[in-house]
Amino acid sequence: MRTSIKYKAVLFLALLLILTLGISSYLVLRGIATNQQQRYESQLAQQTQLANLYIRQDYAKTTDTAIDAFMRGKGYELTRQIGQLTATHVKLYDMRGQEIGNSSPGLNSVDVKEVLEYALRGKISYQISGQSLYYLAPVIISNNQVGVIQLYYAMEEDHQFYRTIENLFISIGSIIFIMSFILGYLYFGRMANIIRSLKLAVDNVKLGNYREIPVVKQKDELGALRQGIYFMSSQIEENIKGMKEEQQKLTLAVEKLRALEQQQRQFIGNVTHEFKTPLTVIKAYIDLMDMYPDDEKLVQDAKENIGKETQRLHDMVEKTLHLAALEKYEFELDMQSLQLDEILLEICDRMEGKIQKQGLQLYRELEPIKIYGDRESMFQIFVNLVDNAIKYNNPKGKIVIKSFMKDNDANIEIQDTGIGIPMELKDMIFEPFYTVDKNRSRQSGGTGLGLALVKQMVEKQHGSISIIDRKEQGTSFLIKFPLQQ
Repeated sequence: MRTSIKYKAVLFLALLLILTLGISSYLVLRGIATNQQQRYESQLAQQTQLANLYIRQDYAKTTDTAIDAFMRGKGYELTRQIGQLTATHVKLYDMRGQEIGNSSPGLNSVDVKEVLEYALRGKISYQISGQSLYYLAPVIISNNQVGVIQLYYAMEEDHQFYRTIENLFISIGSIIFIMSFILGYLYFGRMANIIRSLKLAVDNVKLGNYREIPVVKQKDELGALRQGIYFMSSQIEENIKGMKEEQQKLTLAVEKLRALEQQQRQFIGNVTHEFKTPLTVIKAYIDLMDMYPDDEKLVQDAKENIGKETQRLHDMVEKTLHLAALEKYEFELDMQSLQLDEILLEICDRMEGKIQKQGLQLYRELEPIKIYGDRESMFQIFVNLVDNAIKYNNPKGKIVIKSFMKDNDANIEIQDTGIGIPMELKDMIFEPFYTVDKNRSRQSGGTGLGLALVKQMVEKQHGSISIIDRKEQGTSFLIKFPLQQ
């Protein structure tokens, strides 16, 4: 018994849909799970570094106290402070595996004895129990392990997000499969009828039954056959084209998700790299002070440089957290009617002292403009841009701030006569941690996050920011906001 070509075609379509949807869903869900793991491991590693830094700083304040006595004596105070700093449940263990600090003694926790043994040997380990993750890492003071810190991470939100995406794939995939199956069944049924009609026409031609040939706009049987074959091939071509378009859309969606995953990995890598530099400088000066404690000039230089690197590290942490929060959450902005020229004038007054200190000249050309936006975000946007114009300007340079209306938009232009930005880098400059001149950025305390943060805040208020191509030396940013209706 031969199987009809209609059922063969429908069965093939069903298998192709199942295979395509299954593989794409698996790859996307696996990518999400991997990304979640990398994210919480990175977050907990950063919190562990922060905790180690806090403990070392606190221990540095003591004079004659032994490390073991310090850890046992201040264990609960340290866990409480670190718990407030990291907003999580924190425990401390000594090198014998005994608990010496607990930020929330009343909370119940699982037995982590097995992973604690790894952490006591200087290894980072963690244990997942239900919706909870317990992360254990060594506490290092003066290159020696003095204990273990345990951080708690709630995985309920990650699991819920994964289940939501998984259910979404199942529901949408089922709908797509059923609809495609029905449409495919109808379409291939029609195609099979055409093939049967064509076969019947050929058989009738062979038998000489010319009257039973389908009516076509041809004068002879050969023309009718050719037209039937052409019509059939046209339908198949149209169907294949439609399937390729759907496949391309699906492939594009997967590629976008992979690109997003790659961007997140790159962002985490940049964060790690940028954080490592100031920490290395701080550690180097601490080691020098340990080696030459009587060198007053060295100690003074070390204090100044440690202070600068600590401030830079603090700025990077603040901007990174703010940037990550803007990308992950939708904040409710306090949208209100704003007099844009008054805000710019106030910012100029605030920054005038810094501008004069750098020997720069400030020019203002401000037209009265009203927009609808968030006042605090506007201050952050323009303070960042003016501060960049100061940092990256040339000696005795100038800064020009303009506001004007054009094409039913509020336009704000901030110009400087500094080092400038090549036009081929005008899109890359808004990426996190990207700087044109890394040496100058490091000298001025730049983190490479300011413009990325500015772009996020501008776009959340339905605005746009771009770099204007100018013949003069320097950089000119153009920011546009819709006028208040």
